Amino acid sequence: MTNSINSRELIADILTEILEKGAYSHVILRQALDKYQFLNKTERAFITRTTDGTLEHLLSIDAILNRYAKTKVEKMKPFIRTVLRMSVYQILFMDRVPDSAVCNEAVKLAVKRKFVGLKGFVNGVLRSVSREKEQLLDELDSQNLQKMDLPDRKNPSVFSAFLSEVSLVSSLPPWLLCLWIKELGWEETKKTILAFFKENQVSVRCNQSIASMEEIENSLRRQNVSWKKSPYSSKVLQLSHYDYLEGLEAFSRGWLQVQDVSSVLAGEATDPQSGDYILDVCAAPGGKSLHMADRLSGTGMVEARDLTPQKIERIEENIRRTGLKNIRAVCQDARILTPKSVEKADIVLADLPCSGLGIIGKKPDIKLKINEEALKELAVLQREILSVIWQYVRPGGTLIYSTCTIHQGENQENVRWFLANYPFIAVDITDRFVPELREPSMKEGWVQFLPGKHGCDGFFVAVFQRKAKENDE
Repeated sequence: MTNSINSRELIADILTEILEKGAYSHVILRQALDKYQFLNKTERAFITRTTDGTLEHLLSIDAILNRYAKTKVEKMKPFIRTVLRMSVYQILFMDRVPDSAVCNEAVKLAVKRKFVGLKGFVNGVLRSVSREKEQLLDELDSQNLQKMDLPDRKNPSVFSAFLSEVSLVSSLPPWLLCLWIKELGWEETKKTILAFFKENQVSVRCNQSIASMEEIENSLRRQNVSWKKSPYSSKVLQLSHYDYLEGLEAFSRGWLQVQDVSSVLAGEATDPQSGDYILDVCAAPGGKSLHMADRLSGTGMVEARDLTPQKIERIEENIRRTGLKNIRAVCQDARILTPKSVEKADIVLADLPCSGLGIIGKKPDIKLKINEEALKELAVLQREILSVIWQYVRPGGTLIYSTCTIHQGENQENVRWFLANYPFIAVDITDRFVPELREPSMKEGWVQFLPGKHGCDGFFVAVFQRKAKENDE
């Protein structure tokens, strides 16, 4: 590794920001990699994998540390806790890193950060984990889920033990497992968990009003980038074998936008017409807004709103990069009515703040931050926003409600509430998706995409049409 920076120390600092100070993993990791762009591809991959992997397996790692450490995880010094967590991840899940090297580097980090008195503690815990590595890996094997049958929930102690066992393997909190088992059933919950463990590839949407697929593919080919096409959208490619996205010509020229296929499908569920005025009320970083602008092929206007100047700047960065002219960014709180926008929009996109449970596979720190109370608060916030923004839809216009979560309180229950209280009807969206994706619920205007079932992020989409004016009341 390069002499100018200690990669493990950088990982420890990144994880400390995330786990001890509440920073968002994707933001801190991106900032670090941008700052140290001189690092080679191998080092960048090591930093990314160790950071994300530690977060992904954190609950399991903590359970293991509590077995072998006399001082429980919550009582440890924060930096030592971080070093142990990232080191256990490397020992258990990174075959190319010798266990002895992991232990030695962890001790060196402890000493460098003035924890000389704890170097024996760090070394002892990690050596113990290393000695029992095979047994631990057998316990943590995700395939163990396939052998687990759902016990009778009427026996609280047995069900609690079952949840603890699944939590150890999945590194998901028991309360969340309980919620999904109730809402999805055990088989679908199991598939969702297994999908989260699959390696993520970067998914991009192609701005086809700017460049043809042939131009985009030729550009990627020149830079030796590999890709495969999504079976669900002709606009989406999954990229691999490249160093960093900003170095790709197709990205820098605005031909590509990072966006999961599930998010693209939310845009596919709309039916924009040439010249439409489209309002995206919670738009950052702007993927869906840019998608709509691209679909309008230079006509109409997309107004991308969000709450803070920082979020608006992220949208504007993407607008500048793509060069699209039929889109603008506006700083606006979605909870506050903008009178001049009432009944002006042909389409309103409402991809609202949510718990993010559907993207845990990509942002594993979500499961560490969210709790049951937050789920309830977010559902209330979503209704608060919906109670305002429906007014922007012209009679006969369309409202798209979407979230990147798997939780009926934020999804199906909000659909039922909205239709019961506002002058809208559900739109049959069956024909807006490829046959492989079609679900019976689409006839009722909504669909819940699931990672283990549809091979994409967990995402919810509902489409409503505003009734004619005389029927509003």
